[in-house]
Amino acid sequence: MRAFYTDRFVLPLPVGHRFPMVKYARLRERCLAEGVLRPGDLIEPSAAAWDALALVHEPAYLAAVREGALTPLEQRRIGFPWSPEMVERCRRSTGGTLQAARAALDEAAARGWGVAVNLAGGTHHACPDHGEGFCVFNDAAVAIRVLQREGRIQRAVVLDCDVHQGNGTAAAFRADPSVFTFSIHGARNFPFRKERGSLDVELPDGVGDDVFLAALEMHVPQILDDFRPELAVYLAGADPWREDRFGRLGMSKEGLMARDRLVLGACRDAGIPVAVAMAGGYARDTEDTVDIHVRTIAICAEMWAWDSA
Repeated sequence: MRAFYTDRFVLPLPVGHRFPMVKYARLRERCLAEGVLRPGDLIEPSAAAWDALALVHEPAYLAAVREGALTPLEQRRIGFPWSPEMVERCRRSTGGTLQAARAALDEAAARGWGVAVNLAGGTHHACPDHGEGFCVFNDAAVAIRVLQREGRIQRAVVLDCDVHQGNGTAAAFRADPSVFTFSIHGARNFPFRKERGSLDVELPDGVGDDVFLAALEMHVPQILDDFRPELAVYLAGADPWREDRFGRLGMSKEGLMARDRLVLGACRDAGIPVAVAMAGGYARDTEDTVDIHVRTIAICAEMWAWDSA
């Protein structure tokens, strides 16, 4: 199974910044140490081209990011100080999801189904005209638009299981019948002004495994059956975990594994290739976030291996 990593590209953040930048290197290291991935599975992606980013993001916003002209307010909204390293990192992370989507489609063409993973990505709060919530470019939206431009797909679905609504993704595909945006998230969590996606499932604080999984089981197979996408982008956020600092839900690690199996299994059963991105995770101990992400990748690898047997 192909996996794309970008942890060599690091944002220079102030001491004590709450974004867990270290998790990406730790994720790659643990996947290798535990045998989830082999060195040959790992590929460092190229940076997303500016013309690819322009398929989703407005020219004025891209120019401000490229030229370092983001205002202090815009930088606070994103949550990162501007730097050339920030620009490169975010372009690489977006490129990782695009290349994972291409890899999943290639596998599906060769053997009926495919899955590939970006060990970063899931920057679903980035809107066409601005970034926010630690998200500069919307990697899922860019990947889908590039593949549509190339004629490789017509219809795609975004299955967003991060604890926060994918408002930027919903905004990018507003009134576009070729992309279905599904988001299951905390009703009272960030962003506090939500966009309307194709289907939003809002959960009250404290909801645990049973309610979350029942909602997925109700909706995901039906979406795939009715919409019949040619590609799924799955955002497997670690932040629905009950001890996540910003999560406010009550899911266990075992419940999150069941979530991954349900979403990926539904896509595999429907023959829909999947690009998986990690999205959020803000546990007090970063190793807990990494542990959840490792388990997601292990399930992807297990399904890939089973399908290729």
